[in-house]
Formats: sequence, structure tokens, C-alpha cells
Amino acid sequence: MSTRNILGPRARRQQWFDPLAALRAAGDPEWDVYLTGTVFLDIIFTGLDSAPVRGTESWARGMGSSPGGIANMATALARLGLRTSLAAAFGDDMYGDYCREALESGEGIDLSFSHTVPGWHSPVTVSMAYEGERTMISHGHEAPPKETAGYDPEAPECPPRARACVSSLVPGRPQEWIATAARRGSRVFADIGWDETGSWDLAALAELGDCEAFLPNAAEAMRYTRTDCPRAAAHALTAYVPLAVVTLGAEGAYAVDGRTGETAEVPGIAVEALDPTGAGDVFVAGFVTASLADWPLADRLAFAGLTAALSVQEFGGSLSAPSWAEVARWWHLARERCAEYPRFAFLDALLSGYECTAVPRRAVPTLGFRAG
Repeated sequence: MSTRNILGPRARRQQWFDPLAALRAAGDPEWDVYLTGTVFLDIIFTGLDSAPVRGTESWARGMGSSPGGIANMATALARLGLRTSLAAAFGDDMYGDYCREALESGEGIDLSFSHTVPGWHSPVTVSMAYEGERTMISHGHEAPPKETAGYDPEAPECPPRARACVSSLVPGRPQEWIATAARRGSRVFADIGWDETGSWDLAALAELGDCEAFLPNAAEAMRYTRTDCPRAAAHALTAYVPLAVVTLGAEGAYAVDGRTGETAEVPGIAVEALDPTGAGDVFVAGFVTASLADWPLADRLAFAGLTAALSVQEFGGSLSAPSWAEVARWWHLARERCAEYPRFAFLDALLSGYECTAVPRRAVPTLGFRAG
């Protein structure tokens, strides 16, 4: 089995925790997770007391830059120990170089299925966090098709064999690679963005039949199922996908396994949120990790919620994602108050003997300082 880019230089210096170690065997796919999408450069402003007012200048008390878009999910998966491969277009500008370096060298994410587009500038998002919410402004142009982008014609076939694939479904925009991945044995986990068409038609999500799990938020789930309760929406979604997971914001999450009838609900974890950017992506990454590790459904929900809660205490979509070191540190403190967190007792055996003090890279106000 090749190990190209499985661990970048930074990751190799850490004590590595592999949540799938007990399940790995000869002949397994090279990658645990494959995903594809658009990488943005995110510029995040925090410490705003209110929304910007027209005709005035607002000063933020904090700022950070980090890869964003699909990079949020890829980074969260990699930091949780999954061998992650990402296919994305990168501009040949400074932003593109920074995002590529941060993902490949900084996080150990495989980019052999990605390509660089000459003359195409990287998409950019400015995110402003205030009053517990975020407002985003984005700019970019869709990357040209690969055949006109000067990509490497010898690049390997996509999608590769992987234990799982993660996709964000787009109404009315079929993604043929999802069916291919499912035929090759990948477990497909999907979330969804806001339906700009306003139709909220499940029939427009052609790939849903190839998915193992669908993870919308409560508002999206209720609109798609024409229900007025997120739990009822989760049950209704199992007519279309085996496992429905509906996130409930600060209230936690609810899941229904239509194959067995099992349900699970876990409350949210109260934290002081700095920036919610990317929290949904981190939740999905935590759920995928726990699913591949074959944990019980309630434990999967709890772990996903924990990783999301840890992420909102840092700013930046991708670089706010927690590592196992931070999960272990949280549990070390929380276990002393186990009566408050009985739902997480499963972490005791999982993290027994695990020690790692490495702190993952965080978003900083600039793209990087020159050495010396």
C-alpha cells in the first residue's frame, strides 16, 4: 500500500492517533475518505459587536486567514486521523499556493487528484462573526473543466477506492462520481446547502439513493419533508436514505436508522463560541470518523457534536477543527465532572494511554511570515 502524502511533515512529527487501527487489514482501500469541491481562501473577522453599518467603518478585534470551502471538511477529517484525499482546483496565485501548502504539507491531505489552473484566481470568502452568527461575502469564478485547465493527463482515475466519500448535494446538479464511488464500495455521507431555488424537492437530489447517510440541519430537513418538527423530518427522510441525521444547533442532533428503526438523540455542549464558521463541516467529519470506526449510533452523534463544539472556540473554518489531542484534553477535564457528561464515558477506553500535547495550526491574521 502506498503512503504518499498520507501524513505531511507536520503530522509525522506528532504522535499519531488512528481511530481505525483495529479495523485495518491487507487489501483495504488506500484512502479512508475521498471528497471533492471548491477550496476558498477564508478571511475571518471576529470580535465585531454588531453587523457592519452602511456608510461607516467597523474595526474587528480579531482576524484570521485559512483555507475554506471543502478544505474545512478535509482538514477536520485529517485531524481526526483519517487518510484523506481531496480533489480540487487550485489557482496559480499566492492564495492558491498558500491553500495547497496548508492542506498538503500542513495537514497531510493527499492532493494527487487535484490540479492547478493557470490564470484562474482563487475564490475568496470574507466571514464576519458577531452575535453568535456569521455573515459571509464570497467572490470567485467556477473553475474551467479539467480538459481546458492544463491539468496532468496522467493523473490517476477519480474517484479512487476509499472507505467513504463525503459530498455536499446540490439540487438539480447531478454529481456522477457519487454513483461511481458507491459502486466501488464507498460509504457515501452527504450534507446539503440552502436551496436557492426555493423548491425544496427531494427528487432534485438524484444522488440521495447512493448515500448511506444524509445530514441536513433542522431547517433544511423540515423544508425538504414538509414537516414542522425536525424529529419527524428525520423519520421521513429514511424513506430516501438509510440513515438520517438532523442537526439541531445548540440543542444537539437527532438520528434515525431506517434499516433497524434505531433512534438516537444527544444534547448540545454549552461552550463560549468565538466563530461558528465550519462547525457543520466538523460535525460531519466527526460523524464519518465514528461511523467508520463502527461506534454505536448515539456515540457517533455525541462525538460529532463534541468536535463541532470544540471547533467554534477557535476561528477559521478549516484551522479551527480539533485534533485528537484537543479531544483528549477536553475529556481529561470533563471526566472529573462525569456526572455532567455521562454520554462521553466511551472516550475513557478509547483514549486510554493516549498522550499528545501537539497543538494544531490555527488561523493567523496573515498568510505567513517570512523566515528570518
